[in-house]
Amino acid sequence: MRSGAAWLASATPEKVDEFLEGLGDNALLALPWLFEFWALPHQLPPEGAWKTWVIMGGRGAGKTRAGAEWVRAEVEGATPEAPGRSRRVALVGETVDQVREVMIMGESGILACSPPDRKPEWQATRKRLVWPNGAVAQVYSAFDPESLRGPQFDAAWVDELAKWPKAQETWDQLQFALRLGENPRQVVTTTPANVAVLKAILKNPSTVSTHAPTEANRAHLAASFLDEVQARFGGTRKGRQELMGELVEDVEGALWTSEMLERGRLDHLPAFDRVVVAVDPAVGGADECGIVVVGAVTKGPPQHWKAVVMEDASVARGAPEVWARAALAAMERHKADRLIAEANQGGKLVESLIRNIDALVPLRLVHAAVGKGARAEPVAGLYEQGRVGHVRGLHALEEQMCRMTAQGYLGPGSPDRLDALVWALNELILEPSRGWRAPQVRGL
Repeated sequence: MRSGAAWLASATPEKVDEFLEGLGDNALLALPWLFEFWALPHQLPPEGAWKTWVIMGGRGAGKTRAGAEWVRAEVEGATPEAPGRSRRVALVGETVDQVREVMIMGESGILACSPPDRKPEWQATRKRLVWPNGAVAQVYSAFDPESLRGPQFDAAWVDELAKWPKAQETWDQLQFALRLGENPRQVVTTTPANVAVLKAILKNPSTVSTHAPTEANRAHLAASFLDEVQARFGGTRKGRQELMGELVEDVEGALWTSEMLERGRLDHLPAFDRVVVAVDPAVGGADECGIVVVGAVTKGPPQHWKAVVMEDASVARGAPEVWARAALAAMERHKADRLIAEANQGGKLVESLIRNIDALVPLRLVHAAVGKGARAEPVAGLYEQGRVGHVRGLHALEEQMCRMTAQGYLGPGSPDRLDALVWALNELILEPSRGWRAPQVRGL
């Protein structure tokens, strides 16, 4: 669905003139305040019966404007003095200051969005907005959930729920207070984060949601801002959350977390002493073949050795030659020293397949003696020590990592990409470390 603004932007000058000339004086004056005309699709409420509308988006995606306009639509009537659908609104943010400065007085806040004849009055001493028709919006802070005991509302706007300090307690108290009218409703505007309260809200049958990346609101953002944040966060899990507006989840008990991976994010590669390509072949019921390229700096004692995951070259399951050629191509791209291939199933077949394509490739077949979780734990330990970094763009691999626990994998399918990573880091750091001896210095 295209907005009226999008239609105007793409229409010919003649069509624009024809449209504007067809409007009366009152319609022309009202046009800037008709949000339904200018809004992006994710900024408009979904149809149907719902209690909670969650607007998830990247930074600058237009979430605040959508929340402010929804409050307007709830409280305003046909005339400035006429009642609207709602008369008692809760405005809840992380702090009172943030509610005032962002939700009320910000560039996309309620006051900026309201036409002159319907603009509410900000009563600072009482921390509330009062409209000409008598509707009231009261300010509350997530630092003080108990302040929501007693009041009652028929609408609420909740901003940046995912970073509230007492999110669950504040949300619960708001639900008890949202009890006026025939169908009290609330809108949540937030950049998503892996927090329990948001995930529970999204799973509720009475919740609807819309979503948009930062890029969707490009027309209203500085080009330098977009260039900077894309350069800094594009291709990372943090970028998926902060720019794409995606809910990036880490499962409870995962061996890797988003925070751990972001700490090791690299933009520049060191000079490597060794580079390997590790393969978890697509055999049996596997959906894909995991192919991961890792380089390592192995100077000095083992506790100083570090590695960087440079590429996830995994391919969808297909003819065996497809993954074999993809692995060999990755070796060529990165000038790798060795190809590591898991051979628990069809070891001879794996070796002959690779040798038929390149008889001289340095190849090592490895066999798993313990389960995936047990194999992954010591590799996760390297990340905890800050000894493994990642380049950008490893989304699928990192998703598997953040779903692996010591008890096993809690994601869909099989973690083939992660298996390949584990074999690569075993080859480069873990196994050589076990047999390493400090060089002997001869006396004079």
